[in-house]
Amino acid sequence: MSDANINFFKADMRSMEFTLYEHLGVQELFEHEFFEHLSREDCDQVMQQTLRFSNDMLGPINSSGDRQGCTLKDGVVTTPDGYKEAWKQLWELGLPNFSVSLEAGGFQGPMAVLGALSELQMGANISFTMYPGLTYGAMELIEHFGTDDDKARFLKGMTSGRYGGTMCLSEAHAGSDVGAISTTATHIDGNRYLIKGSKCWISGGDHDLADNIIHLLLARVDGAPGGTQGISLFIVPRDVVNEDGSSGENNNVVTASLEHKLGINSSATAVLNFGDDGDCVGYLCGSEENVGMKQMFKMMNGARLSVGLQGHSVAATAYLNALAYARDRKQGASVKAFKDPNAPRVSIIEHSDVRRMLLEMKSKIDGMRTIAAKVALHLDWVNVLKDKDPDQAAYHQGQVDLLTPIVKAYCSDQGFRVCETAMQVYGGAGYVKDNPVEQYLRDSKIFSIYEGTNHIQALDLVVRKLRGRKGQDLADFSGNLTEFVEANSDDPAIGTETQLLGEASERLQTAGAAIVGYMMEGKLDQLTLYATPFMQAMSHVAVCHLLLEAALVAEEARTQDFDQSQEEFDFYAGKVMSGKFYANFVMPEVFSLCRAICSADRSAIDIPDNGFCTQW
Repeated sequence: MSDANINFFKADMRSMEFTLYEHLGVQELFEHEFFEHLSREDCDQVMQQTLRFSNDMLGPINSSGDRQGCTLKDGVVTTPDGYKEAWKQLWELGLPNFSVSLEAGGFQGPMAVLGALSELQMGANISFTMYPGLTYGAMELIEHFGTDDDKARFLKGMTSGRYGGTMCLSEAHAGSDVGAISTTATHIDGNRYLIKGSKCWISGGDHDLADNIIHLLLARVDGAPGGTQGISLFIVPRDVVNEDGSSGENNNVVTASLEHKLGINSSATAVLNFGDDGDCVGYLCGSEENVGMKQMFKMMNGARLSVGLQGHSVAATAYLNALAYARDRKQGASVKAFKDPNAPRVSIIEHSDVRRMLLEMKSKIDGMRTIAAKVALHLDWVNVLKDKDPDQAAYHQGQVDLLTPIVKAYCSDQGFRVCETAMQVYGGAGYVKDNPVEQYLRDSKIFSIYEGTNHIQALDLVVRKLRGRKGQDLADFSGNLTEFVEANSDDPAIGTETQLLGEASERLQTAGAAIVGYMMEGKLDQLTLYATPFMQAMSHVAVCHLLLEAALVAEEARTQDFDQSQEEFDFYAGKVMSGKFYANFVMPEVFSLCRAICSADRSAIDIPDNGFCTQW
C-alpha cells in the first residue's frame, strides 16, 4: 500500500459494546416480537463484518480520496479511485439495509446498533458514507409516504445499490429559508408533474457509483400557497425509470457544477438543474400536494441524527489517533524530574495538560456516543411498543423529538472541537497532511452547518420541542434527571459530581423559565438571541447525566468482578473518570450560559450596525 493509501482509521470496539449492552441494555430488544428474529450474536457479527469492511476498504481510500476529489467532465461526475469498488462491496454485504424493514427486503435491525455500524463506516471515510446514507434516507421516505407504484418502481433499485438517492432542498437565493424556493411543478396527469428549477449544495447530487440517482425534491405546484405550506415533495429520477424498474434516457437532470469545499472533498456536492432543456418528470410522493415539508421532515430528522453521528464518528477516530501519537511521541522530561537537567524525555501522554486534553476528548466522545445511541434506542422502543403500549411508545417518541436537535447540534459542535483538540495534541505535526487530523478537522466543520444550522436546531428546541405533548416530553426528561440525582447524590464514587449535576439542572430550569418569559412577553429577538446558549446548556446537562449513569455501571463492574483482567479494570476506571471529568471540567459551562440567559442582556441586539465596524 502506498503512502497515499495509508489507513489511519481507528475504532474502540470495547467502548461501543459497553455503551450498547452494559449501559443501555440493547439486548433487551431481542425479547420482543419486532426484533425476535435477531440476537446479540447476530448484531455482533455484523459489527465485526463492518469493522473489517471499514478497515480494508474505506480507511485506505479516505486520505487519497480527499486529495483526488470528484471531477465533472462532459456532464459526467467521477468519484475517486477505489470508491466504485467500495460501493459494490458495501451493497454485496447488505450493510445499508441493516435497519430497513423486513417487508422492504432489509434486516430490520435496531437503530441503536445501526449507530455503531455507522460510527465504524463514518469514522473510516465520512465522504464515502454520505452516498449510501442519503440513499437510505430517500429510500425510507419513499417506503413511508410513496404510493404502491412508487415503491414498485424505485425501491428495488435502491435496496440493491443500483440506484443512489439524495434530498434536494436548497436553492441559492433561499438557503435555510426553504419557504422561498422557486422550483416549480406543473401537473401532467396522475401523480406526474413537470419539474423546473435549480438546486444547490446537493450532497451526492451526481456520481458514478450507481446506475441511476433518485432525487427527493421540494417544489411548488402551480397556484400553491406561498411559504412552506405550499411546498410539495417529488420523486425525480436522474434517468427515466420504467415501470419494471429499468432505467432509460436522461430525465433532463443536469449537473451544472461541483462545489469546491474545505472538506468532504470526495463527496460530490452538486448544483443540479431540472428541466432546463426539455421535460423533467417528477412523481408526487404520495397522493397529496402541499405536504412536502411534513414528509421531508421524516428524512430530515433522520438526517439530523445521522449528522450527529458524523460529528461523533470523525471525532472518535481523531481522538484515537491523537492518543496513539501521545503514547509514541517523546518530548520533554517528566514534571516530577524538573530539577534534573539530565532527566530522560518521556512520552507526552505523561504531561498533565496532554492528559487533560485526552480526557476531555474521551469524555466528549463517550458522551456523544451515548446520547446518540440513547435516542436511537428510544426509536427502537417505539417500534417495539407502538401496537402493544401506545402510552410508552409516545414517551419514547417524545424523547426522540426532544433530543434530536441536541444530538445534531451537540455532536456536530463538539465533534469539531474534539478534532481541534486532537490537532493541539499533535502540535505542529497535526497541521500537516502527513498526519490525519488536519483532514478530520476540515471534514468535520460542515456538520454544524448542513441539515439545518445549529441555530436552527436551537430554535426548533426552544420554540417547538420544549412544548412537545403540551410539555410532557420536557417533564419526562426532567423527571428522569431528578430521579437520578436524588438516588445517587450520596454515592461514594460519583456523589459529588451528581450533586453538581443537580445544581446545573436547577440553573437550567431557571434559564428555561427566562426563555419562556421572553416568548410570553413577545421579546422574540431575545428568544432567538438566547436559544443557542440554552441548547448548549441543556446538552451539557443531558450528556453529563448519561456519563454519570455510565460511571455507575462501570464502578460496579470494576469493584465487584474480582476475576477481571487489569485491562478490563482499567477500562472501567476510564469510564468512571470520564464521567467525573466531564462533570468537573466541562459541565460548569452550564452555569455561565444560564447566567447569561437570565441576565436579559441585549448588547448583541442593541449595538448599532456601525458599532461592529464603521468601515464597509
